[in-house]
Amino acid sequence: MHSLQVIVGGLVLWSTALLARTMFDVRVGGVTLCIAFCLVWFVASGVNMAMGMYGAGYSFIEELPFFLLVFGVPSVAAVLTMSR
Repeated sequence: MHSLQVIVGGLVLWSTALLARTMFDVRVGGVTLCIAFCLVWFVASGVNMAMGMYGAGYSFIEELPFFLLVFGVPSVAAVLTMSR
């Protein structure tokens, strides 16, 4: 359940970035926005993974599939959105 909440949080963050770009008429290219989002989301996913490792006591190997899922779904959504 936690992973789903974090994935939804990533999708909301991406939507917010797109909305802010539109609302404030920021002249940032789509590729630049996508790369910036992916970098920020990579760090946020890494912090989530670290919390799982140190807070809940999971190992790196146990957390890695969840990290890939949590990072991958919003990042793929961002790339697909910008490729249109």
